[in-house]
Amino acid sequence: MKPLDRELLNERGHHETCRAALARMTEDVEEQVVTGEDTAASGADAEALGHHLRSRAKVFREQPPGPLFFGRLDREDGQVHHIGRRRVAEHPAAPPLVVDWRAPVSRAYYQAGPQDPQGVVRRRRFGWAPNSRGASEDLTALEDEGLTAGDSGTSAILTGEIERPRVGPMRDIAATLQPEQDDLVRSGPGDSICVQGAPGTGKTAVGLHRAAYLLYSHPQRLKRSGLLVLGPNRTFLSYISEVLPALGETGVRQSTVGEELARHEIRAEDGEAAARVKHDARMAEVLRGALYARVDPTAAGELAVPDGSYHWRLPAAEIAAIVTAVREEAPPYATGRERVRARIVRSLQLRAERRAGVLGAAWTRRMERARPVTAALDACWPKVTPEEVLAAFLTDPAAGRGADPAAGPIAPAADPVRPLLTEAEQDAVRWAKPPRSYRSARWSAADLVLLDELAGLIERPEGYAHIVVDEAQDLSPMECRAVGRRADFGSLTVLGDLAQGTTPWAARDWREQLAHLGKPDAEVVPLTTGYRVPAAVVALANRLLPALDADVPPGRSLRPGGTVTVRRVTDLGEGVAEAVRLALKEEGSVGVIAPDELVAALREYGAGAASASDAASPFGDRVSLVPASLAKGLEYDHVVVAEPAAIVAAEPRGLHRLYVVLTRAVSRLDLVHREPLPEPLGRSGR
Repeated sequence: MKPLDRELLNERGHHETCRAALARMTEDVEEQVVTGEDTAASGADAEALGHHLRSRAKVFREQPPGPLFFGRLDREDGQVHHIGRRRVAEHPAAPPLVVDWRAPVSRAYYQAGPQDPQGVVRRRRFGWAPNSRGASEDLTALEDEGLTAGDSGTSAILTGEIERPRVGPMRDIAATLQPEQDDLVRSGPGDSICVQGAPGTGKTAVGLHRAAYLLYSHPQRLKRSGLLVLGPNRTFLSYISEVLPALGETGVRQSTVGEELARHEIRAEDGEAAARVKHDARMAEVLRGALYARVDPTAAGELAVPDGSYHWRLPAAEIAAIVTAVREEAPPYATGRERVRARIVRSLQLRAERRAGVLGAAWTRRMERARPVTAALDACWPKVTPEEVLAAFLTDPAAGRGADPAAGPIAPAADPVRPLLTEAEQDAVRWAKPPRSYRSARWSAADLVLLDELAGLIERPEGYAHIVVDEAQDLSPMECRAVGRRADFGSLTVLGDLAQGTTPWAARDWREQLAHLGKPDAEVVPLTTGYRVPAAVVALANRLLPALDADVPPGRSLRPGGTVTVRRVTDLGEGVAEAVRLALKEEGSVGVIAPDELVAALREYGAGAASASDAASPFGDRVSLVPASLAKGLEYDHVVVAEPAAIVAAEPRGLHRLYVVLTRAVSRLDLVHREPLPEPLGRSGR
C-alpha cells in the first residue's frame, strides 16, 4: 500500500471514531434533557436548567451533516490536533478528538508559516468530495505542509475549496480563513472594528465568523445581552442563514434595520426630497428640539398639595429651578420627568419635616401620587409618545426649530454646529393633509427611523452585547444612530465597501459613518485581496472606480483568469436566454441580474420561449433571476448582466449599482446589451 493510501485509511478511521463519539455526545445530551426535567430544584431554577438543556440538545440535533474535521496540526511536542467546526470528544473530560476551530490552540492552523511556525511541524489539509454529508469514504485527499522544513507554496486543496462552484446558500469559510481574516475574527469582545472590503475579500464571512467566535469565547457576556446580525434585506439574510448553524451557533437573531425599527406598518411613501431630509443627521437635533420644546420650567406655577389639615406649598421659582437643573443633566426624557417628580416631592418633604418631624416612605409615595404634583409635572414636563411628537412636527415643522441647548451636543462630532432645516426642507417634510390625530397617522419607512430616534430620546432602549452590520455604507446617518443606540454598551463589527454604496445617503467616508454609529474610534481595516472574484472580473469592475467618488483602493484578485464576455444583441430576451443556455453547460450556479423594470419581462420571455419550443424555461432550477436592487451580497459562479446601461440609468448612483452587479460573478461574467455600454465600460464592448 502506498504511504498516501495508508495515511488516508488512517484518517478515515479517525473520522469514523469521531462520528461514533459525536453520536454518543448527541445521545448523552438528549438523555440529560430527560433527567434534567426531574431534577429537584425551585421552579425558576428548573425552568432555567430545562431551557439550557433543551437549547443544547437542539444545537446537536440541528447541526448540518458534513465532515467533522478539515485540518490537522502536528506540533513539535508530539501533540496532534484535528481541527473542525465543533469540538468532538469521547467524554467531556477526555482530550478532544476534534478541536473547535475557535479554540486558542487552533489559531496556529491559520497563522503559522515557514517564517513563524509557532511550534507546528506539519499542517495537513483534507480534501473531501463536493457536497459531502460526512461519510468517511468521502475523504479523498490530503496535503501536508512541513513548516519547519520551510515548505511553502500554493495549496491545491485550499485553492480548490475557495474556488469550488457555489450552489445554494453561502458556506462558512472556517477551513479557508486567511491570516488577515483570522486576525479580524479573533478581535476582542469590546473592540469595534470596521472592515472596508473590496468585492470577494470575504468581509461578510469575516463578520459572521467573528460572531461565532465571540459566542464561543465569551458565551456568558453574549448570551446575557445578545448578538444581532443586520443585513440589507431578507434575500441577503436567507443567503447567509446557514453559515452560523454550520459553525454550531443557532438562535442568533438575523434581521434588517427596517425590521428592528418596525413600530408600525408602513402605510405611506415619501418623495425623494422628504426622504433625504428625514434621513439627514440634522434631524436628530431637530427632533430633540421638538421634544424638549414641550418642557416649560415656568408652566407649573405655585404648587399646593393638601395633606390632612395642612397644605404644603412649593413656590413656582423653586419648581422652575428643579426643571432647569434636570434639563442641564440631560437624562432620557422619561427619566428626566421622574427625576423632576422626585425632586419636587423631596422639596415638599423637607418643608413638611421642619413642621411635622420625620416622614416615612408611605408619605413619600402618597405625595408622588398626589394629583397636584402630577398636574404640575404634566404642565412643566409633560408625558409624551414618539408618535405624538413626530406628528406635531410633521404638521408644522417650523414649530420645532428651537433645539434645547441644555440637552447636550447632538450633532456629529465632525461638525457639531449644523444648521437646522431650511424653509424648503420644512416644506418637503410637511404633511400635505395632517391626520386628525397622531393615532391615525400613516407612517413612512423614514418616519419609523425618526420615531425610533424619539423613542431613544424618551427612554434608553435595550441593547446588544455585539452587533454585526453588513452593507453599512448604505445606512443613512439616522439609521446609523438607531443601530448605535442598540450598541451603546456593546461593540460593533461594521462591514461594507464605500464603492458599493447605492442609497442616496450612502457613506463617502468611514470616519463620519462610524461617528453616526457611536463608535468614532473604531479601527478601519481594509481588505483588498479577493479570493473569490477572478482577476478578469475585478479588472473590469475597477474601470468604474474613478467615476464612483469613493476613496477606496482598487481591488486585486489572487485568482488568475476568469472570463468576461460582452454580447451586443438586437433582441435582449433572446440574447439573455442564449447566454444562460451556454452558462448551463458549465458547472455551478447561474445568476441573471437585470434592471428591476426588466425582470418581469425576462421572466415572461423565458416562459414564452419554453411554451413555444415545448422545452424547459431557460430560467430553471440552477438559474436565479435577480433584480439589480437585490443583488448586493449575493454570489454566482456565472453572472449574466442584462442591459448595464439601464441599470445605471435607473437611479442616481447607478454606476455604484453596476459595480455591485459586476462583482457578483466568481468565475464567468456575461454582459448582454442592446443599448451602448456605460462610458467606463465602453472600451470593452462590441
